[in-house]
Parts: sequence; C-alpha cells; structure tokens
Amino acid sequence: MHPNHTTRPPTMRATELHHPAPLPTIAPTPAVAVQPVAVPTMASIVLPDGRIVTGYAVSPVQPEPVTAKPPVSRAAVNVALGGVGFLAVCGGLLLLTSFITALAALITQLITLAAVIFGGWIAVQVFSASSHRGGKTVNIRKAVIKRNHFHS
Repeated sequence: MHPNHTTRPPTMRATELHHPAPLPTIAPTPAVAVQPVAVPTMASIVLPDGRIVTGYAVSPVQPEPVTAKPPVSRAAVNVALGGVGFLAVCGGLLLLTSFITALAALITQLITLAAVIFGGWIAVQVFSASSHRGGKTVNIRKAVIKRNHFHS
C-alpha cells in the first residue's frame, strides 16, 4: 500500500452538508375593501316541488361582437389586383416594344435616305470635276472613213 493512502470502510462515505438560505420576510399589506358600485338585485325562484331558492341575479355575459367578414377574402382581392396590374404592365410593355420597333425602322430608313442623297452628291462632284480640270478637249470635225481607216 501507498504510505499516504488511508482506508475507510466501504459503508462510510463523505457527507456533504447544504445550508439553505433563509427566505426574506415580507410584511403583509393590508387588503383594502372595495365597496361595490351598485348592490345587485336579489331574485327568488320557486321550484316545482315548492322550495324557494333566493340569490343574486346575475346578468348573462355578453359575448364580444363578431366582426363581419367581407364576402371576399383580402388575399383574393390582392391576387386579383396583382393580376390586373400585371396585365396593365404587359400591355404597356407590348406597346413600348411596338414603339421601339417602329422607331428603329424609321431610323433605318432615314440612314438609307441620307446615304442615297450623300452618295448621289459625291457622284455628281466626282464626275463633274473630272471633265473641267486638266482634261484635254477634243473637237471632232468632219471625218472621212475609207476602207476602215479613219482620216481626220
């Protein structure tokens, strides 16, 4: 055995002590008696066997009024309004697409027209300038053609 080891009998165990904390004392508050606003009326009932039962008349509890539900649910109204809005947007997009297509066709025609006009102006400038600048003018006068020979 180890020299620092102490043996205990198997039936004895170490006990743990718990000390409960005392609860704070609370001073009782005096109850204030509240007088009823109106004294309820007494009612007496005569039973079929002749006995009389007397007690306070208790008015029946009125249930809270139930709010009337609309005939159509709010979710259905929201879905319907969403569908109407979606159709309006789709119609607007269709019109916008048609407008963009027509605008593109107009721009294409204007570019083609400008190319034709500008090309014609260039052609007129080229062909008219070659005949007036530095060209040699040849005047053809009477010519006599004899046996496939040209004599001027």
